[in-house]
This record gives sequence, C-alpha cells and structure tokens, in this order.
Amino acid sequence: MVFCSTRDTAKRVTGSAAIALGIAPDGGLYVPMEMPTFSKTGLEELSKLSYQELAATILVKFLPELGYEPLLAAAKAAYSAEKFGGETPVKVTNLLGRQSVLELWHGPTYAFKDMALQLLPHLLKMSLAAVGEKKEALILVATSGDTGKAALEGYSNVPGTKVAVFYPAGGVSEVQRLQMATHAADNAAVFAIEGNFDDTQSGVKRIFTNPEMQKLADGRGYFLSSANSINMGRLLPQVVYYFYAYFQMLKDKALMPGEKFDVAVPTGNFGDILAGWYACRMGLPIADFICASNSNNVLTDFFNTGVYDRNRPFKKTISPSMDILISSNLERLVFEMVDRNAETCASLMAALSGKGEYKIPASCGGAIFSRFAARWVDDAQTIETIGELWDKYAYAIDTHTAVAFRALLDERKAKPQKAGRQALVVSTASPFKFATAVLQGVGGTPAEDEFKNLEMLSKIIEMPLPAGLAELRDMPVRFGKSYPRSDMQNLVAALMQE
Repeated sequence: MVFCSTRDTAKRVTGSAAIALGIAPDGGLYVPMEMPTFSKTGLEELSKLSYQELAATILVKFLPELGYEPLLAAAKAAYSAEKFGGETPVKVTNLLGRQSVLELWHGPTYAFKDMALQLLPHLLKMSLAAVGEKKEALILVATSGDTGKAALEGYSNVPGTKVAVFYPAGGVSEVQRLQMATHAADNAAVFAIEGNFDDTQSGVKRIFTNPEMQKLADGRGYFLSSANSINMGRLLPQVVYYFYAYFQMLKDKALMPGEKFDVAVPTGNFGDILAGWYACRMGLPIADFICASNSNNVLTDFFNTGVYDRNRPFKKTISPSMDILISSNLERLVFEMVDRNAETCASLMAALSGKGEYKIPASCGGAIFSRFAARWVDDAQTIETIGELWDKYAYAIDTHTAVAFRALLDERKAKPQKAGRQALVVSTASPFKFATAVLQGVGGTPAEDEFKNLEMLSKIIEMPLPAGLAELRDMPVRFGKSYPRSDMQNLVAALMQE
C-alpha cells in the first residue's frame, strides 16, 4: 500500500513510513493512494471475527509490510481485557427509536482516544523497525483534553520513547487536567500553553516542519513523531470500530443485512468522522454523516456553505474536546473534494494559514457535501439533551455525546423522511469525565469540588466511579506550570537534552 501527501502526490511512502513520520515534510497529511474494499461476502467473513482479529485484518490491508500475525499480536496487547474491562474494547447499546450508541470510552483513560492510542505505540515500534529507524522517538502531542492522557497512557514507560503533551491552559475539564498533570511515567512531560487548542496544534505542526528542529533532533539522536490524528497510525485503528458497530447492530437485529444507516459524530479535529468516511468507502452501508459541533461551529458553516473560515471568536464550552477552529483532518477530505488535486489542496491550506479561510471551488465536492449534514449545539442545549436521554432511557451521556445526539435529533426533525433510518451515535467519553455538566443534566446540583460532583453523579446514575478518576484526588501534581506558546520549540529542545 502506497501513501502520498495531500499537498504533493509525488511524495509517496509506505504505510509504515507514514506512521513513523506522522506528517509529510511539506506539511501535508498522508493518505492512501487507493482504498481497500470488502465485498458483501467479505463483510460476512469479517463479521465472524473477534475485535482483535478484525483490527488486524483491516490494518494489514493498509500495512501489508507489517504482516497479519504481528498486527494481531499488537491488537491483542492493545485491546486486552485488563485494559478495557472485557474481551471486546467497545460496546454498542441500542435505544428505542432506531438509535444505537457506540461506546468508545471503556479504556484506561475513559475516552475514545484509547482506541487508537493503545495500539499506536505498537504500530510505531513496528513501523520504525520497518523503515530502519533506530533513534529514540520523541512523540509530540497537542490535545484539547483527551488525546493527551491517552497518549501518556499508551506510551507510559515504553522503552525508546519520550512523550511531550501540550494542552491549552484553562481549556480542558478539571478531570482532564488532573489526568495529565499527575501522570507519573518517567518518559513523560506535560505543558499547559497560554492560548487555545489551535495555538498548541499549530505550534506542534511548526516544530515538525521546521528544518532547524529536525536538524537538532537528528543531531541529538531523536526522531520526531506525532500521536495526533494527523498520524495515519491514529486514524486507521478508528476505522475498525465502525465495522464492529455495524456487525453488532446486525447481530442485535437493529439492522438488516445491507440496510443503510446514519452516523452522528461529535466533531472537533475531524479524525473520528473521517474514519467513518473511510469505513464507508471500504464497504460499510453508511448513508449520511451527521457532523455535530458545539458553539465553535466552523465545520457546520463549511458543510453548509463550502467556505472554511476560522476568523471568528474562539469559545470555551462544556464540550472542550471540540473547542477547535482548525480541524486538521478535514484536509484529507478536502483532498478528495478537489479530486485529489494536490496543488489545489495545497493552495487552499496556504489560504487557511495566511488569510484564515478558503472556499471549495464550485465545481468540486458536490457528491461528498451531499453525504454530510452539519449542525451545531450550544451549552444549554447540550445539558438539556443529557437530561432528555436520562429521563427517557435512564442512560447517562457526556457533553460531547450529547452534542451528537442533539444534532441527530434536530436533523431527524428537519428531515422526517429520514427519521426511520437506523442511526449510530458515536459516544466519545465517559459521563464522569465531565461530571459537573452531566450532573446538571441529570438533575443534580453541582458543588465547587469536582470530586464531590463525581461522587454525586455516581449515586444518581447508579454507575461506579472509575477507580482511575477517584484516585486523582490524592495524586501529586507533577506538571502545574503554564508557558507562553512562543516557548514550545524551546521546551522540546530542552527535552532532547535530558
């Protein structure tokens, strides 16, 4: 399988090289030159596999040089019962009204990022070996909340690696902050950056594309790589759970074989919903993609107008993992919209970097735009939706999942002809990660103490408080300082001296 940059299709690498590099030298993102597909018979065979076997079977299509058996061993190690609390790392819950929920938060950090970041360290190790890279890997991570802790957990004390996580100071939930700030692994560093997520994400990208930083890393025996969803090693494992969810809905009789269904995804950096798009191209009968945003509704406007414009106020919301104005993975879809014309794609991304906006040419992207319905939800509606789901189904959801549910319900109301179609709502985090807001939704009265809110929420929804969150109260904070965004390159350079 050959991968190319979205900004220059002549720059081609293997899948293992794409994972090792993380981002193309020209700043573009790697994409497969062609998409593997599964026939109806092929899907039937896939449906018989365990989750781990399914992961290896799909991944080897993109990474044949790594081999099926090593990929299976990696999947078994990543998705163990010890880490995810069961033989299957995800769960599908069916609600009334033709709605199923794909729960992706049963891993060690209680968020969907575990599904990729438990596997990525294995994929990176295998990929570095495949390309003959022997230097120590320094993994750079920009996070809006969940990716940081999931990366720290996935790479915790992994030999030959260091992890540097950057998050926006004051831009994550208290639980998310403590999960990162108390992380104990010796090979980890966490930095709160003054600014928003887009500032941290842009800062990490600048490090990757700075020749001087690359030269410095090489001279000090380091290899820079990414754990963000710009890395194909993050994106490909996410494709797997859409296949699993489809097969589970068939087994639960929520779907008939071949019947189309919609997918509603809470969307920030666009990786999760893009993985669903890839799964559709590979053979899943997905009809429409409902791109759900919070008040940072740049994606909503893009899909409704064809114009991407980040020149707007940045808003802090109760769904902070979606507080993003520059959705990096959208570049991969834009590449498809412009018929894989890398020159056009590069021009649009240059306009985004320079002017903060771009417009898809009128002659491009019509078929793709028709498949995406985009809606946004404010904080009040988010809390209201949490309450509605709790009152109707006694089912507790976090603030991000609530945004997806509300977008789905609004889309069904606006287009009643589609209301009878089965929908899969992607649930990205445990309700406990955003306890204060969820508590309001289910009828509780939040306290100032976050840990009291966790305990109250546990009693109301009758779910045990996850041990990994309860223990945060007594863990020492290792990383409590914040830094200006101009310090990011110096911070990385200092890590390479340790």
